[in-house]
Amino acid sequence: QVQVVESGGGLVQAGGSLRLSCAASGSIARVGTMGWYRQTPTKQRELVATIDYQGATDYGPSVEGRFAISRDKVKRMVYLEMNNLKPEDSAVYYCKQDLYSNAWMHRDYWGQGTQVTVIS
Repeated sequence: QVQVVESGGGLVQAGGSLRLSCAASGSIARVGTMGWYRQTPTKQRELVATIDYQGATDYGPSVEGRFAISRDKVKRMVYLEMNNLKPEDSAVYYCKQDLYSNAWMHRDYWGQGTQVTVIS
């Protein structure tokens, strides 16, 4: 059974840093695009950052320059380094991985989410 699990959330003061990790496990042939999204009770889930198989990255406008996404294809892990955190970054952060069960069949898998709370 394929699973995607996030870790690394927590409580941090404004201006601080956190690093999120996300690991995929199970019967996986390879990993495609990996990404982070976030959601609050009052906002729709929004893109934070993505990284594709070649390593090309994309960031949401509110985190550009403060957050950095990276991946380890061998370990099937994706990371999100968050710096200069602001209270408005508080949200549940979700990992999404595009996982291949063979050479051509793939689908998105979501983690259960990890809470990030930034206090001023």
